[in-house]
Amino acid sequence: MGWKDRFSIAGKTALVTGASSGIGAEITRVFSEGHAKVIATGQSVKRLNELRVKTGCEIIPADIAHAQGCEQLVAKVLAMTSKIDIIVNSAGVALIGPVLNYSVADWDRTMAINLRAPFLLAKGFAPGMIAAKAGKIINISSQTGVIALADHAAYASSKGGLNALTKSLMAELAPHNIQVNAICPTVVMTEMGQEIWSPPDKSTPMLAATPLGRFGEPVEIADMALYLASPASDLVNGAIMMIEGGYSSV
Repeated sequence: MGWKDRFSIAGKTALVTGASSGIGAEITRVFSEGHAKVIATGQSVKRLNELRVKTGCEIIPADIAHAQGCEQLVAKVLAMTSKIDIIVNSAGVALIGPVLNYSVADWDRTMAINLRAPFLLAKGFAPGMIAAKAGKIINISSQTGVIALADHAAYASSKGGLNALTKSLMAELAPHNIQVNAICPTVVMTEMGQEIWSPPDKSTPMLAATPLGRFGEPVEIADMALYLASPASDLVNGAIMMIEGGYSSV
């Protein structure tokens, strides 16, 4: 197999959650450029339709904040295609705030979308991957799943849980030739990232603590996902891939 084949996802079928914006939309674009069949899911029908026009992906609007929404998504995807080769759990919410003022509703929503949904989707699609003796599950986590940031208790807890889920799924699924990995980015300048991190009083200390001195761009996360989706990463399993300019190394 030549290097182009090792890094290719051509002909593979991928499900990307959170695809109506941000990192998920960029992963959909990059995977589509790589000639994968991409099924993009998210809540905004308008944005999903725009993404379909731009990339040629298939779309399934879904609300995975609820267990029933996850189950319905699995059923709709499996009615559309016989199997899923790649799952990218990119859907996420960042409901930031200090612990003392944080609501139970925001905590529950954060856990439902950021942690429970990846669990339920892995559970729903793993049987097909096991039958095929191949599969890739890529969880979009965060550096806050590894390091501490003030006002991020719920978000960090959900991403720390996602990292642990990644390793546990790996231990169960590796014997079936399924790779499960997590990507832990720094702040990425999506719409959500810009909204939270654009104020200088917020961004300046974070950038000062980052050796590279900048935040990430969506395509950089998408390129990492492309690698993890390709045969080139077949030996990479249970990895927590830090992509954060060196923040956690100093």
